[in-house]
Amino acid sequence: MKLNMNRRELLAAFGTIAASAVLAGCGGKTATTTGAPSDAASTLAPSGDDKSAASTMKLIVGFDSAYPPYGYVGDDGSYTGFDLELAQEVGRRVGWEVQLEPIDWDAKDTLMNSGAINCIWNGFTIEGRENDYTFSEPYMLNAQVVVVKKGSGISDLAGLAGKAVITQTDSAAYDVLAGEDAAQADVAATFASLETIGDYNTAFMQLETGAVDAVACDLSIAAYQLAAKPDAYEQLSEQLSSEHYAVGFKKGDEASATQVTDTLKAMDKDGFVKDLCKKYADQGMDYANWCLA
Repeated sequence: MKLNMNRRELLAAFGTIAASAVLAGCGGKTATTTGAPSDAASTLAPSGDDKSAASTMKLIVGFDSAYPPYGYVGDDGSYTGFDLELAQEVGRRVGWEVQLEPIDWDAKDTLMNSGAINCIWNGFTIEGRENDYTFSEPYMLNAQVVVVKKGSGISDLAGLAGKAVITQTDSAAYDVLAGEDAAQADVAATFASLETIGDYNTAFMQLETGAVDAVACDLSIAAYQLAAKPDAYEQLSEQLSSEHYAVGFKKGDEASATQVTDTLKAMDKDGFVKDLCKKYADQGMDYANWCLA
């Protein structure tokens, strides 16, 4: 979704947000929104107000709706996924309303700063973003890996020399390969090209058709794609980097981050997290990677 709003639309959006805030303040018990949400870009909030979850009792979750198993459109047309179910359970336990907002990944900072969303919960890597957000404690181990077509003859990172590699725009994989402090810049320099795309589902479609030779992505995304098509892809054993997932909040929002951390710990202690990992096991989720205790 692009932020292409004229002045009249922007003023209308501000009015909608203000009215919603008044109604929220008059509400009783909260409810969880799981259906198709409104366009986050069309509900930009005034930046001067405190729009944090801890203050408003409303968790507005920004997520990539094509990022299984963490967030995606289910068979029934509603948003679902491992991280979205975690967010909804946190909201239920804390008493926060949960609103799910699919976003363009490269617009996430604009949406966070505007108040259109107040957290990013979608396989969100901490490393390299520590100065940009206030994070919950990390809850899941992750790595950046490379997936190729089975039988491609590419067996290691050196084999990517002269090949076309694709990754998601503004992703952790891109940062590792071509960011300001890219740890694997030397590897990326050998590629014929490093392309970016809006979502990983499309990236894997391009890999399958031969439009590119490899996809650089999160370990969990690779596990999901390999589970779905084990005869089509294989993952290189060499990792690009190791890292952690956490929930990202606007810089300074310590109250919301702490509340989410404490609630996730309780959810792990009573077995909710382990059961949820089992639910998504066929999509590559593994409780062994949970790191928050």
